[in-house]
Amino acid sequence: MKIIIPMAGFGSRLRPHTFSKPKPLVNVAGKPVLGHVMDMFTDLPVDEFIMITGYLGEQIQTYMAQEYGHLKARFLVQEELNGQSPAVLLASEYIDGPILIVFVDTLIETDLTQLAGESADAVAWVKAVDDPRRFGVAELNATGYVTRLIEKPDSMENNLAVVGFYYFKDGPRCMQALERQIAENIQTKGEYYLADAFQLLLDNGLKMRVEQVDVWEDCGKPETVLHTNKYLLDNGHDNSAEIETKSVIIVPPVNIHPTAQIHDSVIGPHVTIAAGCRVTNSIIRESIIDDGAHIEDTMLSQSLIGKSAHVRGRFRVINVGDLSKVGFE
Repeated sequence: MKIIIPMAGFGSRLRPHTFSKPKPLVNVAGKPVLGHVMDMFTDLPVDEFIMITGYLGEQIQTYMAQEYGHLKARFLVQEELNGQSPAVLLASEYIDGPILIVFVDTLIETDLTQLAGESADAVAWVKAVDDPRRFGVAELNATGYVTRLIEKPDSMENNLAVVGFYYFKDGPRCMQALERQIAENIQTKGEYYLADAFQLLLDNGLKMRVEQVDVWEDCGKPETVLHTNKYLLDNGHDNSAEIETKSVIIVPPVNIHPTAQIHDSVIGPHVTIAAGCRVTNSIIRESIIDDGAHIEDTMLSQSLIGKSAHVRGRFRVINVGDLSKVGFE
């Protein structure tokens, strides 16, 4: 099996952080988002990871070499950001068997080992949501197979949102559908969405089932990054038991890098503090502090602080990028 991970977008909803780093490298619960995605495949035999990169893609390659150098990975560049389908199609010549297509801001909990005995032609992972209109949704027939995939529906009648996780037993067949979609210029709201290509396959008899998940965490916006950070800290990424607390009050769960220096402060709950940070005389909760940031004499909540940023003074809810200074007016 090969896993295709499209990640060429600018991550504009996560600016200013994505001015200086690609979205997959935003820190959540002690490691980049991409690291959490890669950890989902620990128990799955994978022949190759094919990563579709774009802006600042060289940082992705460096991270993978440093942290996952034992895995086979191929990096392809999407020069023109013209949709999901052209991104995935870049991998076409390297596909000769089953594939998983996984969007990098999608974190789910599911048992992927079951794919070894999969009887359906394809699987789409879904989650029931209150408002499906900003997602793609799957429409099922009486036997439970998918009849339609609808991207960003106008109605609320179908609430099974597709979470950005797909399996195809016949990868080349999937690629042929992408080629046809683009050749026939089949778009939705001006973009080439995977759902439209997959619909071509469904119309030609593809048997696709859904796999429902209870946990689906998104890392596409500041508020969802913070929510994902909270979920991960609540579920296995809390290292508060390892932290020395001479002049610090820790309110678990937190993830604090051992090189961070913290004095006379209250940290937590749901705080991630990365390597080389300095925190003095501050109260921080429900926030993410990136590498080398300096926080002093302040209170932070629901905040994202970039690398080497320096923040001080009064209570704040802020979102500041790398090398910023706040509180020096």
